[in-house]
Amino acid sequence: MHALNKDFASTHQFPEELVPPRINNHPIKILQFGEGNFLRGFVDWMVDRMNRKNLFQGRVKVIQPIDRGLVDLINDQDGLYTLYLRGLEQGETREEKEVIASLAGGLNPYADFEAFLAEADNPDLRFVVSNTTEAGIAYSADDGAEDAPPASFPAKVLRLLRRRYESFSGDAGKGLVFLPCELIDRNGDNLKRIVLRLAGEWGFDAAFRRWIEEENIFCNTLVDRIVTGYPFDKIDEYMAELGYADKLVDTGELFHLWVIEGPKELREELPLTEAGLNVVWTDDMTPYRTRKVRILNGAHTMTVMAAYLAGLDTVDECLKDATMAAYLRIGIFEEIIPTMDMEREELVSFAEAVLERFANPFIKHYLLSISLNSVSKFKARVLPTLKDSIERTGEVPAVLSFALASLISFYRGTGIHNGALIGTRNGETYKIIDNADVLEFFHATWGAYDGSDEAAEKLVRAVLGNEQLWGEDLNSQKGLTEAVLTHLAAIRSRGMAAAVGSLCGQEVAS
Repeated sequence: MHALNKDFASTHQFPEELVPPRINNHPIKILQFGEGNFLRGFVDWMVDRMNRKNLFQGRVKVIQPIDRGLVDLINDQDGLYTLYLRGLEQGETREEKEVIASLAGGLNPYADFEAFLAEADNPDLRFVVSNTTEAGIAYSADDGAEDAPPASFPAKVLRLLRRRYESFSGDAGKGLVFLPCELIDRNGDNLKRIVLRLAGEWGFDAAFRRWIEEENIFCNTLVDRIVTGYPFDKIDEYMAELGYADKLVDTGELFHLWVIEGPKELREELPLTEAGLNVVWTDDMTPYRTRKVRILNGAHTMTVMAAYLAGLDTVDECLKDATMAAYLRIGIFEEIIPTMDMEREELVSFAEAVLERFANPFIKHYLLSISLNSVSKFKARVLPTLKDSIERTGEVPAVLSFALASLISFYRGTGIHNGALIGTRNGETYKIIDNADVLEFFHATWGAYDGSDEAAEKLVRAVLGNEQLWGEDLNSQKGLTEAVLTHLAAIRSRGMAAAVGSLCGQEVAS
């Protein structure tokens, strides 16, 4: 079978339902740290959309952030790859298939560091995007000014900026715009802070540091799209359908959102919205981050442990199950949304899109995978909403407090083995993954439980009172201890599925 590349694409008759590549020789305007599934299914797809509409006319050069990666495969295929986007829209299944042609190949700085630095000499270069994992934007004292390359992403950025500064003699018009996609709060601010710190520690002159500060733009961004990547389980079927071999096939959901906190004039330079993409330019991304964390991430965290213990395994099963679907809707629309200050219509629209995304039949999002480190997730994603709800209404929200009782139930284990606490569901074991001190606390606390009401109350008070978990004593939240204890009693006596059903006004057999 022929491999996908530009020569092949120029003569191949692509399937009718597949949008063929629009191959071009546009200048490289974007440098991209990261060659993985997410950026190819998100940023590079967006650039391709802009180019197809003659709005941007630029390409992306990929930089491999670590010594092993996909750059060789990208170059073998001349930057071309097939992207499948699939999901539900207003209840209807829809699928998009296209060959993306926005990549101008890639570089491995570990194999040719000078070639990497030479990218800074390109007068057309304007933007830098990245997805180097949450740990990528981090300071490292081990990096040095002469390393070729330095190990960390911020240090590579600094070397790139130094070369550009020297190549263009400090020209104010040759600064770059950074659009980091790493999933950390204030990602642009953090990247800028570390780069400037390294510039000072490495002894670079004040004029260069001032050029970094004043002539480069570090935007904070928020990205949202599930990109499921290479379809290992169906690749033979896909190859037969496509009629060619593609080692970079990427898959993802239809939904996408990119919130960019940056100067208004960048909208014209990067015409994403004009290309019909769901991109929000704003001077304050805080409300959008809060919306995502509380509704999308919060809905995941408030549901996964209850749903798993009720016998479900994936997120889409939660939407197919009438009881869990009701639980989700009550939690989102009656408890989470009323605590937020954005326009209710906008919040409701976002929430309905979230539920449709959860129901996507093409994505198998396993509850146990989402359950990793649930204590810290609950603290960040659910607890602020729960506390705000109590403060605003004077009452304890039923679903969010039930979610806390579900967490306590989920973290009951028989022992710790290979870094995991071993729980039991319907006679089968499952692994509870979290920090060692969290697992040891729950193991010891549940170990003192003898099944009595007194022991249950002691258990709940111990969990809620652990300030190492929550940063405060949650027993001080009016009515919360009693509500969690009541929910835990229902779970203990009737089982999780029946307890959720009772909570949502639906009877489920115990």
